[in-house]
Amino acid sequence: MSEVMLTTTDNPYDPFSQFEDWYNFDETQGYHTCSYLARIAKTSQNISEKDNDEEIDRAMDDIIRLDVTGKYKKTKPEDWGRG
Repeated sequence: MSEVMLTTTDNPYDPFSQFEDWYNFDETQGYHTCSYLARIAKTSQNISEKDNDEEIDRAMDDIIRLDVTGKYKKTKPEDWGRG
């Protein structure tokens, strides 16, 4: 599975290489994207890492699909000139 993260369209920071700045921006804007994703994804220590990764990806897709504001998107390292 490719490396993907959930972000918002207005966050100027690369969540792969500038995670702390990305996270601080996200929190100060009141998005709490990491917490939101953690609430939606049904992960478990009792399933494989692959299954957990697939569940996180599914949860990201659900968040984006249900987002009426259009603020959430998936991002990859190549979106930031890396990869």
